[in-house]
Amino acid sequence: MSFMDWVIDLALIGLVMLQLRGRQLSTKMLLLPIVLVGWAWTHYLRDIPTSGNSLVLIVSATLVGLALGIGAGILTHVYRNADGEVIAQATITAAVLWVLGVGFRLAFQLYATHGGKEAIGRFSIRHDLDTDAWTAAVLLMAFGEVFARTAIVWWRGQAARRQPHQVPARTT
Repeated sequence: MSFMDWVIDLALIGLVMLQLRGRQLSTKMLLLPIVLVGWAWTHYLRDIPTSGNSLVLIVSATLVGLALGIGAGILTHVYRNADGEVIAQATITAAVLWVLGVGFRLAFQLYATHGGKEAIGRFSIRHDLDTDAWTAAVLLMAFGEVFARTAIVWWRGQAARRQPHQVPARTT
């Protein structure tokens, strides 16, 4: 794992953790996670292997990422405060879903780069997976999670801008 891998993973976790208290929804706040995974995409994704069962792995990982992102987006409160600012406030459950996805990818990257490479290789051979499929799967999972959550929070932010000021009831 490179220094940038750590920065991206920890920044993605930090962005949602900061929202536990509620933060003003801004273009920067929405675009930063997309820029982070976009950087990883351009630096690591060479192709999307389709041989053997590679596409099954990639599609499955992408769907898991989308599901986690949709859950985190739906479970994030988006509302206008008394000053008329649109606020995004992640619930504990939203943060858990987000960290679950980012944490899984971080753990897999650590395993792959610190002793797990041979086991992943054997697993790939047994299940007819191209070794590059893992990179595509992890990146598309991240992109799906980030894109889904960002799209939902953005959409809900647009709806909140059209609503009168309100503060949501506290839920987890």
